[in-house]
Amino acid sequence: MTLYLTESEVGELLTMDLALEAVEEVFEARGRGEVINHPRSRIALGTGSYNLMAAGWPAKGIVGSKSYVGGSGGIAFQVLIYGASGEGLLGILDANLMGQIRTGAASGIGTRHMARWCDNGKVAVIGSGYQARTQLEAVTSVRELGAAAVYSRNVENRESFATVMTEKLEIPVAAASSVEECVEGADIIIVITNSREPVLLGEMVKEGVHINAAGANGWQRRELDTRAVAKCDIIATDDVDQAKIECADLMAPADAGRIRWEQVVNLGEIVAGTHPGRTDASQITLFESQGVAMEDIAVGKRVLDLALARGIGTQLSGGRMEAGSL
Repeated sequence: MTLYLTESEVGELLTMDLALEAVEEVFEARGRGEVINHPRSRIALGTGSYNLMAAGWPAKGIVGSKSYVGGSGGIAFQVLIYGASGEGLLGILDANLMGQIRTGAASGIGTRHMARWCDNGKVAVIGSGYQARTQLEAVTSVRELGAAAVYSRNVENRESFATVMTEKLEIPVAAASSVEECVEGADIIIVITNSREPVLLGEMVKEGVHINAAGANGWQRRELDTRAVAKCDIIATDDVDQAKIECADLMAPADAGRIRWEQVVNLGEIVAGTHPGRTDASQITLFESQGVAMEDIAVGKRVLDLALARGIGTQLSGGRMEAGSL
């Protein structure tokens, strides 16, 4: 049998704390070489594209994929999770909300393992879209922060974001009138935009800061300029192979000879302790989040298990062949 979970049912079950646990666990497993992650592939459709990515976690007994079509009609995400030993399709999850939360959780884990410790620190958010909210929620879940600031080009959007997140997180979130004002004095910077041109420039990046860049997952989009990336002492991503084909933030500096791909590490290596990560409070660290399938199957499996335990979801009939039946 296959369990189907709607968006609203996923929303009943999935919390940021659960997502942080699941994402950290899968990153650590990847760092130990226990997870296989395949980069995203895209099929151009003229007015949009079909996107597919897959991952396997044999030790957990799961393998699965995330697929979606993005186009003029909008976008909708689905995650499929299979038993890794031929048990069949275990679950189908509508995954718009799940993608939003797991993307935030990945930046939370990047922050937990790369940002310096700071008491009553400040986080800056560049961007105020739907992904920005879970980015800030995740970061404030792993660090004790005293204040936040947000900037986006739309005044109404940034002011609304500041009001909503101040109430939700119970820390003051101020709407800034410029990127420079937003990042002034920040210990952590979150960049989550759909910009085609860099919005965080090298002169804005100060000693000791940690950066989560989560919006530029296409070769035609950049959030950091070359100087900002080149200033970073440690650069991590959720999957180096995927970053090489779709992370323009890193592709451009690498093509210009300002960084080498050999210095970019998978975040899982830092989480698992096979790479030291930050070793000094003065270092500048960067986590480039592309959004990878291993995060989706890890979070999706947690949600499926909770749904089964609580009797939530719809069981779909389906068959499978026994081994040796052909």
